[in-house]
Amino acid sequence: MDLRIFTEPQQGADYDTLLTVARATEDLGFDAFFRSDHYLRMGAADGLPGPTDAWITLAGLARETKRIRLGTLMTAATFRLPGVLAIQVAQVDRMSGGRIELGLGAGWFEEEHQAYGIPFPKEKFGRLEEQLAIVTGLWRTEVGKTFDYDGEYYRLTESPALPKPAQDRIPVLVGGHGAKRTPRLAARYADEFNIPFASLEDSERQFGRVRAAAEAAGRAPDDLVYSNALVVCVGKDDAEVARRAEAIGRDVDELKENGLAGSPDEVVEKLGRYAAIGSSRVYLQVLDLDDLDHLELISARVQSQLG
Repeated sequence: MDLRIFTEPQQGADYDTLLTVARATEDLGFDAFFRSDHYLRMGAADGLPGPTDAWITLAGLARETKRIRLGTLMTAATFRLPGVLAIQVAQVDRMSGGRIELGLGAGWFEEEHQAYGIPFPKEKFGRLEEQLAIVTGLWRTEVGKTFDYDGEYYRLTESPALPKPAQDRIPVLVGGHGAKRTPRLAARYADEFNIPFASLEDSERQFGRVRAAAEAAGRAPDDLVYSNALVVCVGKDDAEVARRAEAIGRDVDELKENGLAGSPDEVVEKLGRYAAIGSSRVYLQVLDLDDLDHLELISARVQSQLG
């Protein structure tokens, strides 16, 4: 199973902090560094020193890391026009030497749109579908040919569909809990389906829906990677687990129920249960970005047992 580090910088992190975590991610042997795409803190966090833009951050990290994959869970379709997003992601992919992945979602946090003057349309899912079609269509268009799209929300005319990414195909992630439209979008556009913060039972049910949607679309279900995103809180002993839970404002029992918490062996056992239902990749939501010892422990005592 691949373990990836997943950060939430809107809760309070500047670029230097993110760079430190990304370098630790690389040095400790994790597969990838991902970040959320939000402009406003959530809950009780102060959010200081203020938001960082996901793709500006990843552009910097593309030049300052060498091995790890880099991406978003999830870029908000409400934040960017699809043609501009295709250019941004392709450029950052070239800056990274072909290590970028794009998670793209509809956008949901209305307050951040209000805070920064970003339109928050009522119909978001249709826009997401058109954005997926446009971004992937622009990347697929052969050099020297043009791309046209006439949708309900977006229209492109004779686009040169440039620049091209370094990768032949940038992996696209689609995710969520929706029972019908989300699996259909994943089956049509995604290389990976991700379900965030879900139980074993809900994950298995949703993976089944995506697999069925892939079959209905004439696609082999195993063409997709199936993954989870789960908050992580690991300690060498109960006291360390409790200290780390307190630092992120969470209860240990709740974390054990809804995330990956406890001793390294407890977390490995739970990861095994997710693997048994078809998850081959887990994004570890790390909420205390100053606690690099946490990453070292996960690398040495959890990742080392996964093979």
